[in-house]
Amino acid sequence: MILAFTCEPAEQALCIPETILELFELPVLFGSVNRTMVYMFVAALVVMVTLYVTYRTPRLVPTKFGVAVEGLANFVRNDIAVGVIGPGGEKYAPYLLSLFMFILVGNFFGITPFIMFPLGSRMAIPMFLALVTYVIFVIAGIRKQGLGYIGHLLWPPGVPVALKPLIGIIEVVSVLLVRPFSLAVRLFANLVAGHTMIALLLGSGVYFLFNIPEIGVVKGGVVGLLWFVFGMAIYLLEMLVLFLQAYIFTLLSAVYIESSLHPAH
Repeated sequence: MILAFTCEPAEQALCIPETILELFELPVLFGSVNRTMVYMFVAALVVMVTLYVTYRTPRLVPTKFGVAVEGLANFVRNDIAVGVIGPGGEKYAPYLLSLFMFILVGNFFGITPFIMFPLGSRMAIPMFLALVTYVIFVIAGIRKQGLGYIGHLLWPPGVPVALKPLIGIIEVVSVLLVRPFSLAVRLFANLVAGHTMIALLLGSGVYFLFNIPEIGVVKGGVVGLLWFVFGMAIYLLEMLVLFLQAYIFTLLSAVYIESSLHPAH
């Protein structure tokens, strides 16, 4: 609930940062390294360590942790990579699994005590991930269809000739311009909205409870407790939302790759 590092928590329930950059700084670090960079590398490290520990030594009877990770990996491979892309989709499974787990870990930073910083709330990160997916599905389409991939977008087959120019413009704009932007904004907007709701509700609850002597027991205690309970309910709901957002981003990435490999679909 403390939004700045220079205020006195004993005197203020909530602190207003002097500048917006203070929200992204880590007081233990210096220079150009901020908390976004640190948490980004931490999320990547968590994913690598998790997969390494799970698969470094095959076990006849895996641990509960290993079963959970293997179940997640099989879900991404079978239900998303192969299930959506079809035959040949397994070669995209490593990318999709890495994408899913990185987003999932980064999302859960938003509800982790003492961190409370979802990586997807920084537009640069979902935009970069969306651009990586964009490069993959464009290259996959060109490798599979050659320059016919662009030709099919400009002059869609199976469309009346009179509508081909209009549909072609719509296809080019939607596939080559809108897809990466919408993919990034979907993740960014959902994480910012959820995190803002948690901060507002829990912050309001803390503020009312800290100021009971000034505003009274009813307004301060009852209202503060009510806001705090609502905030905790949103906090629990956000756990499900964070998982769903990682799943949706990964699923749409697979859908876009599939559409490049199988344009007739």
